Amino acid sequence: MTLATAPGLAVAQTAASAPVLTLDRALQLAQQRSAQLVAEDAAAASARSMAIAADQLPDPTLTVGLNNLPVTRRDQFSVGRDFMTMRSIGITQEFTRSGKREARADRFEREARTADASRELALTNLQRDTALAWLDRYYDERVGDLLAAQVKEAQLQIDAAESAFRGARGAQADVFAARSAKAQIEDRLAQSDRDIGTARTHLARWVGEPANDPLGPLPSLENVSLRPEDLEGDLPHHPEIAVMFEQEAMARAEADEARANKRPDVSVELMYSQRGSAYSNMVSINFSMPLQWDQGHRQDQELAAKLAQVRKIRAEREEETRMHAAEDLAMLQEWHSNRERLTRYDASLLPLAADRINAALAAYSGGTGPLSAVLEARRGQIDTQLDRARLEQQTARLWAQLNFLVPEGHSHEGSPR
Repeated sequence: MTLATAPGLAVAQTAASAPVLTLDRALQLAQQRSAQLVAEDAAAASARSMAIAADQLPDPTLTVGLNNLPVTRRDQFSVGRDFMTMRSIGITQEFTRSGKREARADRFEREARTADASRELALTNLQRDTALAWLDRYYDERVGDLLAAQVKEAQLQIDAAESAFRGARGAQADVFAARSAKAQIEDRLAQSDRDIGTARTHLARWVGEPANDPLGPLPSLENVSLRPEDLEGDLPHHPEIAVMFEQEAMARAEADEARANKRPDVSVELMYSQRGSAYSNMVSINFSMPLQWDQGHRQDQELAAKLAQVRKIRAEREEETRMHAAEDLAMLQEWHSNRERLTRYDASLLPLAADRINAALAAYSGGTGPLSAVLEARRGQIDTQLDRARLEQQTARLWAQLNFLVPEGHSHEGSPR
């Protein structure tokens, strides 16, 4: 090994050991860093704990009192001389009906399931947005590489124009035109560098510092997980629709709770009263219950309000389902159309742009064509290449939106209908 080759080998080894940010790794990092998923897990755990508590009887109430204490005459403030004076201790227990407790517990359990569905929605959005940010950086860097290569070719064109001018085989205007063409490409490259920086910033929102790592290879974008014939069956499990299903179920549970509240609960109080030594002690037992004397304006109206909320959420869910069906089908159609357009670019538009440059170069080299035709053909090729790259980027973004539309491995059991 020579000294001249050692530094290059060290750089290669360092590059080889540098971490690579693949799309799968980006998705894993985003999930690990997400505070929203932690919040949804905490919300579900909170609701399930409340469901356990709601299924229990209320805590008993302890009562301690002093009744009928004299405050005047010779028995003033005596607790034992007057037969009516009693020191009492009692306990009161409200016996909430089991159906009412179950209704309350079911409402909190539905709230927990809504939080679970919200977590799945948050995870799906997280994966989709991370994939979009990763793909944006990938294609922005590809555009940057394309423009950087064009800058090098433009410099070669400048060198050729200057050589022709010095040899009296070309005009000085051709040199200026070649330099102008290079400057325009460099301006595009500056815009591309800005786009790459913005893409890295957006990716860092999800994955943190690894957003600056070199990107891994592009994953296969040939297929999406959604097919038109499966759209009707998959839509109920779309995260946003699944959340609305659970919200509807929770509204029904609240209506069941309001219906159970139309039956009053009974409270029982047991009290032991101690009097003076000359008198016997006493035990009292009392039963109490609320008098729902105006159910038509109270309990019935509360139940009607809850049932109206159920109808509202159901109508919103049905409208949301129709909207998603149209949007998802439109995205799927656009994805197929874009793939056909990419095939057309590869089969005809890009080869034609290359042929145009070759013809212009041949004419210019043979002295039968101007340099302006070569520069114009090169600009056309750059535009075609950039259009093709942006179309591929749009198609990849559609792939990400469709691929993370319905969560993979989703269980179709337990969804409310």
